[in-house]
Amino acid sequence: MRRSTLPALTNIMGSILLLLGAAAPAATPQATAPSIPRHIPAADFAAPRAISEGQLSPDGTRVLARFNVAGKEAIGIHSLNGDKMQLISIPEKNDLRWFRWAGNGRVLVSLGKTVPYLDDEAEMTRLVCYDLATKKSLVLGGKTEGLEGDDLLYTDPDGTWILLSFQKTIYDYPSVFRVSLADNKMMEVVRPQSDVWEWYADADGVVRAGIGFDVRSWSMVYRKTDTEKFRKLGKAKYDDENAGYDLIRFSRNSDDGFILSDKETGRFALYKFNYATKQIGERVFASDTNDISDFVTTEDGSALRAVLYTDERDRVVWFDANLKKIQADIDKAVPQYENWIVSRSRDDSTMIVWMGASNNPGSYFIYQPTVGVLQRIATVNAKLKPSELARTRYVHYTARDGTEIPAYLTLPVGREEKNLPLVILPHGGPYDVRDTPNFDPEVQFLANRGYVVLQPNYRGSGGYGKAFYEKGEGQWGRQMQDDLDDGMDWLTKSGIVDPKRVCIVGGSYGGYAALWGATRNPERYRCAASFAGVSDLGRQLKYQLDFRISRRYRKDWRRIVQGSPEFDPRTVSPLYTVDRLKVPVLLVHGDADQTVPYKQSQAYAEALRKAGKDYQFYTYKDEGHGFSNAANLQDWLDRLDTFLAKYNPS
Repeated sequence: MRRSTLPALTNIMGSILLLLGAAAPAATPQATAPSIPRHIPAADFAAPRAISEGQLSPDGTRVLARFNVAGKEAIGIHSLNGDKMQLISIPEKNDLRWFRWAGNGRVLVSLGKTVPYLDDEAEMTRLVCYDLATKKSLVLGGKTEGLEGDDLLYTDPDGTWILLSFQKTIYDYPSVFRVSLADNKMMEVVRPQSDVWEWYADADGVVRAGIGFDVRSWSMVYRKTDTEKFRKLGKAKYDDENAGYDLIRFSRNSDDGFILSDKETGRFALYKFNYATKQIGERVFASDTNDISDFVTTEDGSALRAVLYTDERDRVVWFDANLKKIQADIDKAVPQYENWIVSRSRDDSTMIVWMGASNNPGSYFIYQPTVGVLQRIATVNAKLKPSELARTRYVHYTARDGTEIPAYLTLPVGREEKNLPLVILPHGGPYDVRDTPNFDPEVQFLANRGYVVLQPNYRGSGGYGKAFYEKGEGQWGRQMQDDLDDGMDWLTKSGIVDPKRVCIVGGSYGGYAALWGATRNPERYRCAASFAGVSDLGRQLKYQLDFRISRRYRKDWRRIVQGSPEFDPRTVSPLYTVDRLKVPVLLVHGDADQTVPYKQSQAYAEALRKAGKDYQFYTYKDEGHGFSNAANLQDWLDRLDTFLAKYNPS
């Protein structure tokens, strides 16, 4: 998802009004047999987004979002009252992780950076506070704290203080500090406890619980008020079927709350929960096919407002009657799109709504329910026409061991569905992550060039329940890779794809899967392309310390990846199996990547050079783990286009 220049937002403010309840705009008609569309320039797909991750201030007067300014990523604060936009620049060699409001006058920004650590490198995160009045930034936290410095537990509604959890030194377990946003003055409110790595606070800013991890099990400590001592509620082994909890939320001044659990169905569903007794109560909501991903409560935590999950597409189920009606009104007015209320003011008087589809990057609107109109504030990418782009389908196929693999299939517009070239495009992660049918410029670019694009949600992908997740444990480079190959076989048996014209392309873990697929099974693939891919699995396991725990299943990261302590990661690492590679490889990587270090591609390219292999390697200066610079995305698409045209022409 890209960002566009600032003028694009301000120039179209107020240009379109869509009256809810009026006749819905007609969908663009599709011809019975659409012709092959023009080759859309890579620059059009790479055009930066007008706005991304927009968040309304609590009073609904400003929009905080990612923007692209002169080719550089920045955070912008746009006033709906017409005041000049304020920009927060991202320091060089830092990745922007997330941002959010702290009251109406301050913004919190999480940054990541690669630092020396012990005998190697690791990712360090820090939290920065930007004051809109003074236009000054302040780094929050201690001077000697550990690697994780952005574990935000609570933000005061007025934006004066936060609760921040961090290690005082790398040798300590995390404490919780009350931090003043004006001057970074800190007071320790929860001291470290043995093995407790994750702390949780309620809606009043009281630290109520902590999760501890050791080699074989996890445990919970809990209290009802800040005057009580924490007491241990017991522990459970990582593979305990009766102890899979996620997303802790408390009711104010009560032991009751909500929790996600997979105990009953094997999929995370929403239940009432008593933290004093650790008893699961009534089931509130469940999907028949997928995990619940998140839920929203009222401010005091006593009632439910919404539940979110993803089946073939993202879903929201509103329990709040007012918001349920607003969602229904919007969906009725614009039924041909996915419509999302992406941000709301504190009193729900103003909202940001996004509308789009797999073949439409969409638009953002400001909606005020009392006025009853949607006012468009930004079109994400006006250069792309939905009629020229391809719709993405949700499909399933059976892997060689009988596992059903969900996937997304995009076919090129205007071409007969027979003997087409294929690009397999595995997602990153890999665990707790999945693909969705949301607009993807890379998918649409490849389809526009005449390729079938398959995006498998291979075993271990998130959202499909515990059994599907666990099928991926210890299968990095093994059965997870089989799932990609089996998707290719499914398409070739159907006659849609020519088995002699297949390449594999990906980024991050997907880049690893591309390199490993071409190495492990060179007879299947004509080429492989990797953006920011992993080549040395063992080195990456040492680097990504913040992934030591699976978010949902509380398991050791190395155990999930390796399967057993005896497993040697080098046996599934492209860097150590260069001799097996027989097909051309395209490598690109940003030298400021804080997630998969640049050395992963640099070392692999050097090994390919020494082995005399056919490869291309390009470096994007000051680029991180993704494309914050539109020129780099365009360059990647153009290079990929040339590479595929040479080795797997459509």
